[in-house]
Amino acid sequence: MPTALDRLLSPLQIRNKLAKEILAEAIATFILIVFGDASVAQSVLSNGANGGFLSINWGWGVGVILGVYFAAGVSGAHLNPAVTLAFACLGRFPWKKVPFYILAQMVGAFIAAACVFGVYSDAINDFDGGVRAVLGENGTAGIFATYPKDFLSIWSGLGDQILGTALLMSCILAITDKRNNSPPNGMEPLLIGLVVFNIGICFGYNCGYAINPARDLGPRLFTACAGYGQDVWTPNGMHWWWVPIVGPILGAILGGYLYLFAIELHHDTDTASARDEDGGGDYMMAELSGKGEDNQAVQNHGQA
Repeated sequence: MPTALDRLLSPLQIRNKLAKEILAEAIATFILIVFGDASVAQSVLSNGANGGFLSINWGWGVGVILGVYFAAGVSGAHLNPAVTLAFACLGRFPWKKVPFYILAQMVGAFIAAACVFGVYSDAINDFDGGVRAVLGENGTAGIFATYPKDFLSIWSGLGDQILGTALLMSCILAITDKRNNSPPNGMEPLLIGLVVFNIGICFGYNCGYAINPARDLGPRLFTACAGYGQDVWTPNGMHWWWVPIVGPILGAILGGYLYLFAIELHHDTDTASARDEDGGGDYMMAELSGKGEDNQAVQNHGQA
């Protein structure tokens, strides 16, 4: 029997499937970015006293884990426009939903950056004296978006983002492949978060391993609105802003097809059927099976 609280809240229930997915995707992306950006803020604003490179990578990795757990059963928890586009290219996500997912991810990332800025506004003012700087000794824009090291060229940065996101996407497919050595149900978000953590540990030096257009562009848009100026788009005169957008998209598509052609195409059908009968595999296969948008969209994808 429904309780009084159930009856009270019933009018608030969203019944449109796409609307539920959009809301879940926006909040899950918010969770990822708010934890990730805050881990950077704590390190930068304390001059390393309350965090460093390792804690930042943990912040992003755990942010992915929590974001994926939050929305996996509703939206599939892509949290990343590059992942959404890669799944659409692979025929495992409907193209008509792609713009809605990307918009939700961007909005979630933008709001997350605004929240981190608000919580740390006094600390930022204390750090930079109220004068917003993108780079340099008092630069704080790097709390929110990624910026290249002085030695890094555009093309090296692009290659960095392509490789990092290709690794992310191919590992997501491996973890969520029921016909491969799939982990126990419910463990997929943890493993995907560890993938992001490991990418940061291994490839975070050049330009901060965005590997996610929403993770970078949403907060970058916020900093442009928050008084950091045009340098957020062209740090040191370099037109950098497009690299963490184009690189991850190319990398995710590349990583997706790499796993498809290297592993998925060669699965033994009998072995796959036997695993299905044994109840193996994971709870994400409804969407990954590619049987249409009415299947439960529960694949786990993160990051970056």
